[in-house]
Amino acid sequence: MGKKDKKQKKAEEAERKAKAEAADWREDAQVAEPELEKGEGPEAALKRLQDQLIMLQHAYVIHGHRGIVVLEGWDAAGKGGLIRRIGWCLDPRHLRVHSIGAPSQGEKRQHWMQRFWTRVPESGRMAIFDRSWYGRVLVERIEGFATESEWTRAYDEIRAFETTLLDEGIHIVKLLLDITPETQLDRLQSRYDNPEKRWKLTEDDLRNRARWRDYEIAYGEMVERTSLPRAPWQRIDANDKDMARVAAFEAIIKGLGDGVDVSEPTVPPLIRAFFGDPS
Repeated sequence: MGKKDKKQKKAEEAERKAKAEAADWREDAQVAEPELEKGEGPEAALKRLQDQLIMLQHAYVIHGHRGIVVLEGWDAAGKGGLIRRIGWCLDPRHLRVHSIGAPSQGEKRQHWMQRFWTRVPESGRMAIFDRSWYGRVLVERIEGFATESEWTRAYDEIRAFETTLLDEGIHIVKLLLDITPETQLDRLQSRYDNPEKRWKLTEDDLRNRARWRDYEIAYGEMVERTSLPRAPWQRIDANDKDMARVAAFEAIIKGLGDGVDVSEPTVPPLIRAFFGDPS
């Protein structure tokens, strides 16, 4: 590559960053707002929503639906706490949680999307992705694990992947948990100060924090280029953990429940004849 080409490439990169910085992606992203019933606090709302999610899972098992929840966001934004509260109320036999890290040596020899195809949920199951295929346009982009041509091509590959899943009838909910740098620092400090949670604090947290602006740009492009009409990115203000969980549950129930019949199934005649009418 000649000096002229290198200069042009740097200029194009600078222009793209400037555009991304100028556009506040938070204003463009769909926002999932928590809705409390009259006189209801976030704890009571969460219990109500957990009951609804249980009924939704029953419908998935009965009717063979499939659903995916994608969780992305800043370190210490509350993804783990949200996943635990989902897991506490659902039957683990029909739920899979995938915590996505760096690909294995075997996975590196395959197409980068292969490891996600193998994690697509089976009939009657839901899957939660704690980090996901979006790592290609986030951490892999920022840390240089993917070349520029690889991560720019990934936007089209991701849209094609999700469109295929949607066309197969799989429900997809994509949530971006958003916090301020100040909130993140407070939570990281709390982890450090608590011996029971100190293990959660890693050098990666500090390295990622140091590149906050780079992630802002990457999140902006991700939201803009991969929000599909049937699977938009939904931003959740996660500075208040309790309200964020309510908003997340509501978004998950709405997205995974779209078009799903959650009414009580008809009792088969033989069972009704044996036990009588349900009370």
